[in-house]
Amino acid sequence: MDTESLIEVRVARKTVEAEGIAGFCLVPTGGTLPPFDAGAHIDVHLPGGLVRQYSLCGPPQAVNAYHIGVLHDAASRGGSRTMHELVNEGDVLRIGQPKNHFRLNEGAARSLLFAGGIGVTPIIAMADRLAAIGADFEFHYCTRSQARTAFMRRLLGSAFASKVRFHFDDGAAEQKLDFAATLAHPGAQTHLYVCGPNGFLDTVCASARAIGWSDAQIHFEYFAGQQSSSTGDSGFELELRQSGRVIRVEAEQTCVDALAAIGVEIPTSCRQGVCGTCLTGVIDGLVDHRDLYLLPDEQAANDKFLPCCSRAKSPRLVIDL
Repeated sequence: MDTESLIEVRVARKTVEAEGIAGFCLVPTGGTLPPFDAGAHIDVHLPGGLVRQYSLCGPPQAVNAYHIGVLHDAASRGGSRTMHELVNEGDVLRIGQPKNHFRLNEGAARSLLFAGGIGVTPIIAMADRLAAIGADFEFHYCTRSQARTAFMRRLLGSAFASKVRFHFDDGAAEQKLDFAATLAHPGAQTHLYVCGPNGFLDTVCASARAIGWSDAQIHFEYFAGQQSSSTGDSGFELELRQSGRVIRVEAEQTCVDALAAIGVEIPTSCRQGVCGTCLTGVIDGLVDHRDLYLLPDEQAANDKFLPCCSRAKSPRLVIDL
């Protein structure tokens, strides 16, 4: 990542938003922040060299402060633990420019917003924007319990509070989300937005497709990659077209790690095939796509891949490096 594009921010507030979830208000140390569109995220550079992505959940176009929410994940690879245990009010961090792979169609006749757990963060920004432009939408928020429902007070006090429906796993049967009924009768100009744990996201999207929603109407963002087994993987060669170098990627290696071993560093963030930071062009060879970032037609085009997780089906993969 180009360090000149990084922005220095100060943690103005750190709050408890729910059980195991902290909220952070980040303000610029000088000037203003770049405006952003609903669904955008930022890379946060943490102490110790970690870089993690967090969706912006404040009002879109805000330039005075960014708001993020962070789950204290027991399976953390270090990012959430660092944010919860080491980052405090007054600390100065560096963040990347806002990026958006989860864009809102503001011209839709109607929007359905589905959030699961901490996946609510980009959905809040979408609701803020839809309310601001007077659009028709419905917001469904599923969590394990009320105690684990982040930003609940903010949602209940929002201008769009009447459009929000809370669904708790430990609540009464009548308040639980009926996917089929909620998604029934999709209009051609209705759009669906989903963010949450992989199982939640897959269930919502599968239910929508079974009812008749088209892929063009369904928008989603994973916040964790699938853990794939390396059992059965074999090694292959990577050819770097610009330099002509050829390297071996062993069965237990990722392409990113094999490249780093020869001094070729590719910017990464999630390392799970979710964020798209390491997206690299493919010139020749057949990719074994294992990411959650590229759409099926983009994977089928075979002209780019995510080297943090994807591999080769052919003996050699020629990439644009």
